[in-house]
Amino acid sequence: MDLASLLGLGVAIALVVFGMVYSETGIDFSVIANFIDVPSILITFGGAFCATLAMNSIKSYVGGLKSFTLIFKPNAINSAEIITKIIGLSNVARKEGLLSLEEAASDINDDFLKKGILLIVDGTDPELVRGIMETELESIEGRHKGNIKFWQDLGSMGPAWGMIGTLIGLVNMLQNLSDASAIGPAMAVALLTTFYGSLLSNWICTPVGTKLAANNDEEMIVKTIMIEGLLSIQAGENPRVIEEKLKSFLAPKDRPASQDAEGGEQ
Repeated sequence: MDLASLLGLGVAIALVVFGMVYSETGIDFSVIANFIDVPSILITFGGAFCATLAMNSIKSYVGGLKSFTLIFKPNAINSAEIITKIIGLSNVARKEGLLSLEEAASDINDDFLKKGILLIVDGTDPELVRGIMETELESIEGRHKGNIKFWQDLGSMGPAWGMIGTLIGLVNMLQNLSDASAIGPAMAVALLTTFYGSLLSNWICTPVGTKLAANNDEEMIVKTIMIEGLLSIQAGENPRVIEEKLKSFLAPKDRPASQDAEGGEQ
């Protein structure tokens, strides 16, 4: 569980609720009812989600909604661990040959890395290996960007439909100024739709889209490290050289400690 996402979203809505119920005389939870208006909810949330549906296919829309859960999953790929694993593979290949990597691949859980190892073991041309791996990388990034765009689109629709609701409420209010009892409900629609739209965009959509984009960037770096590492192993480069090459992808504080690469230069 990614505590940052859970705490961020949870504390944010808790602060909003606190702002609703707090007053100088104390805390009154009954006032929360003042912030619930069915027409405003239908206009803002219904309009935003339906407009976003119109931008997507049913499949991509459902996939976009499901991607919400991804922000709560910790990133299982660790850059430093991957570099360490690749250096281990390079030592095996240098000592026992490339064919020995097939057995080592059976202990690897990452499908992307395993696929690259098997391509190398099969004697695939290095340029073809790079082409295959980079094509798959682009495909993965494309799917990620589809989910990111879904939340960006939904985030832009929230305030827009909130404004539409505000205009509806103002029109109804101005047309019924002679009826004092109608002014309150119309004003509630006018104000609450803007509130709901801002909440949808700033509490849900922007954080989710930004988190998914950050996770995508991190995964792209890790997979690029895998590609460069595997091609370096295939080229027969010294494990120490491979290690320094791969560590250059990371910030100094994130780099793994140097290893004593077997068979490396002293």
